[in-house]
Amino acid sequence: RTTTRHAARSQVLVNSASRPEYIPGLISDPNYVRIFDTTLRDGEQSPGATLTSNEKLDIAKKLTALGVDIIEAGFPIASNDDFNAVSRIAKEVGNMVDDTGYSPVICGLSRAAKRDIEVAWDAVRHARRPRVHTFIATSEIHMKDKLRMTQDEVVAKAIEAVSFAKSLGCEDIEFSPEDAGRSDPEFLYRVLGAVIEAGATTLNIPDTTGWCLPNEFGGLIAMLRENTPGADKVVFSTHCQNDLGLSTANSLAGVANGARQVECTINGIGERAGNASLEEVVMAIAMKGDTQLGGAYTGISPIHITSTSRMVTQYSGMVVQPHKAIVGANAFQHESGIHQDGMLKSKATYEIMSPETIGLSREDDAGIALGKHSGRHAVRTRMTSLGLQFTTNEEFDSFFERFKTVAERRKGGVADEDMEALYNDGFGVAGGERQDKSWHLQDVQVVCGTMGLPTATVRMVGPDGVERIESCVGTGPVDAAYKAVDRIVRVGTILTQYDVSSVTDGIDALATTTIALKRSGSLGEEEGSRSGTRSFRGAGSDTDIVVSSVRAYVHALNKLIAVISSERRKNGASTEAEEDTSEAPREAAAAA
Repeated sequence: RTTTRHAARSQVLVNSASRPEYIPGLISDPNYVRIFDTTLRDGEQSPGATLTSNEKLDIAKKLTALGVDIIEAGFPIASNDDFNAVSRIAKEVGNMVDDTGYSPVICGLSRAAKRDIEVAWDAVRHARRPRVHTFIATSEIHMKDKLRMTQDEVVAKAIEAVSFAKSLGCEDIEFSPEDAGRSDPEFLYRVLGAVIEAGATTLNIPDTTGWCLPNEFGGLIAMLRENTPGADKVVFSTHCQNDLGLSTANSLAGVANGARQVECTINGIGERAGNASLEEVVMAIAMKGDTQLGGAYTGISPIHITSTSRMVTQYSGMVVQPHKAIVGANAFQHESGIHQDGMLKSKATYEIMSPETIGLSREDDAGIALGKHSGRHAVRTRMTSLGLQFTTNEEFDSFFERFKTVAERRKGGVADEDMEALYNDGFGVAGGERQDKSWHLQDVQVVCGTMGLPTATVRMVGPDGVERIESCVGTGPVDAAYKAVDRIVRVGTILTQYDVSSVTDGIDALATTTIALKRSGSLGEEEGSRSGTRSFRGAGSDTDIVVSSVRAYVHALNKLIAVISSERRKNGASTEAEEDTSEAPREAAAAA
């Protein structure tokens, strides 16, 4: 077994050669914990999580790459399709052997009924290492209200089931006392001792309803190991449901008290609130097994966790919650400015494991998710990584203020494309042409709808530093805003192009507006003027389409004004470009 650690941020490497030889009912290394995956059986019992036979086969192959010890492939008696899927997995995946001799045990579930057991054995028997898993309830409420059987009848049925499985030639038999978490421990000692004598090799202790707290469940495992006759001849297992959100904690409590098999599912899917999550159990053992679990370890290769999780999500349709441990979308993302600053200085400050350990690659090495909580350090670092620079601190301060404004409106964070659009709107190739003697947009407010004429009020600061405000009506909010700008700037123009596009997806996406305009020819240009024939383009970005449109318009106007000023300087005229307001057509923008 190979484990490497770097500061507090552990990177776990699993050497599959350390996996003990598989022997039913015996593990040569007392610290080794077998991982029993029941995604294809209990996981598929999630409402709406039906899997096809081909999908089950794909997942089984992925679980083999992951290195699970036992794959519970299904409940063969449930349907012909389930039987065929289990049989196919047993024949194909159950006979795959790697260079170390590892191949997964293929298990089929059955009730404590001869027909169930016969069908389960027939489905798995072609595997290199077949197992039958049989169960019967042992809690008072189940025996009385569901089974309508006495304790003696349950014990007899359990013995019969295990004995019958053994008579079929099955040497690897798992027995589960259903609802053990709510069963009388004294009765459990009796029934478990009886099935051990009948030939069971693994005793699985289910907390079927997720009733137990970790100290209760761990204590139950300890009592069963201490008081069950023949306990030293079998492997004890856990199967914990998540009704109180404690399935992983209870499973680990079981390991701490001697359980050496954990039943779990990918992404924690399963009945009701789900099962213990394989990725959580495995990484908890990997991270804390040496120091808190008596040296416990598994044979799982965690680098396959992410890809396996995504396959199960895709095939089952069970979406993983963003804040899900290990595999959630936010598990390795950081938005808080304090956290981002720490991550940029040392990833060990806020990450206890590397995302690469579970096979996750992220575009940003520090997992920075830009949003309204992000600080200057994170924003400037991201801009630098995008190749976007600021010549002065004042420029960055201005950009950061706009970033914050956009981030506060966006619930999904600010993407790199948004950052580039904001930059180009004010500081990039487009913004770089901005002159000190230019107009600056301060505020835009529009009123529109079916109740009256669209009206816009615009506030701008001119080259002279004086603030000006104008209001106009138009055929639409953008047209009204453009007319207000015209009235302030007093440069006649003709709008020749108007396009709006979404930078990213979603209703709160950043909009980028691109426009083109020409100087109005009705006002008479100087001879040889280029400003009258040249097209000037502008771009603007904002979560508000009207604001992005006005930004684009002002951007293009400043370019036009710069050319007019240059021409007039050459002619010895005033550098002020002031003309009467033009009523240039804006059909493209009017509809906006």
